Amino acid sequence: MSTREVVRGYHDARYRGDVAAAVARVSAESFSFRSPFVTSADPAGHLAGLEGFLRVVAEVELISELYGESEATLVYDVHTATPAGVQRTAEHFRLRDGKICTIMLIFDAAPWQPMAAAIR
Repeated sequence: MSTREVVRGYHDARYRGDVAAAVARVSAESFSFRSPFVTSADPAGHLAGLEGFLRVVAEVELISELYGESEATLVYDVHTATPAGVQRTAEHFRLRDGKICTIMLIFDAAPWQPMAAAIR
């Protein structure tokens, strides 16, 4: 699979709540995930709060996709039914042997601080 197929497959699966399909695109051997709220080396563990988060997501609007041979960056808006409203998000991926080995999720976490416990 191409970098685009792997990364978009992960992204699309995650936002439709299909954890198994998202995890299938992640390296089981060496993985790291970092966001303002979660740091994880577990290919499935970083998606542990996904169900709660998706309950407040109304739409995901992809703004930009940039793909290289072994890395990708997605920029998108997450439209939520929360006081946070629309969350501009950037996500950088590194791939090794056709699987995602690193994800860095970047967004302004300040609007989410008061809601974090309720979403989990």
